[in-house]
Amino acid sequence: MHRARMHTFAFAVGLMVLAGAATQLVPQAAGQTGDGWTTLLDDKNMGDWNKVGESNWRMEDGALVVDKKTSQDPAYLVSKSAYKDFQLHIEFWASDDANSGIFLRCQDPAKIADRSCYEANIFDQRKDPTYGTGGIVHFAEVNPMPKAGGKWNTYEITAKGRQITVVLNGQKTVELHNGLFAEGPFGLQYGAGVMKFRKVAIKPL
Repeated sequence: MHRARMHTFAFAVGLMVLAGAATQLVPQAAGQTGDGWTTLLDDKNMGDWNKVGESNWRMEDGALVVDKKTSQDPAYLVSKSAYKDFQLHIEFWASDDANSGIFLRCQDPAKIADRSCYEANIFDQRKDPTYGTGGIVHFAEVNPMPKAGGKWNTYEITAKGRQITVVLNGQKTVELHNGLFAEGPFGLQYGAGVMKFRKVAIKPL
């Protein structure tokens, strides 16, 4: 092969490899998998969840939106599968007065609570650092306390054995070493304010 053509071919192959690697890092459409990822919520439908409590979950402009519940108790969307070790990617938008959270390794999928799950909180109004956004309620306080209200945020949560690491917008907020809850489904909570979720994907480890 001519040297110039060889260089052009090698360059093209390199671009294809890089493009493929980049694609593998992005979870694909709902229900499909890529590089071990399963997307549970995409920009077209809210996916298949178990509902605990009643709220007005709905899709709007490519995001799952909720801003109202029918009782005093929080409402949840709970995954139908249980997970032990995993990476979880969630993008969320919260109003300043929002009360929400990501519940992990829940022990009773029909009764979600922060005493029977690990809860990565979304709650800017509470001054207690174990209840702040980025903390794990009752288990790991966050300091300094970040604010999530009024913008899109990204949670990257990794659970591996006794270790749970929470990363908010690229910054590690807490690392918990605790073996109380070993496995279970995860859930999205709605308690108050306005919440939006998008690009929810999980990768078992």
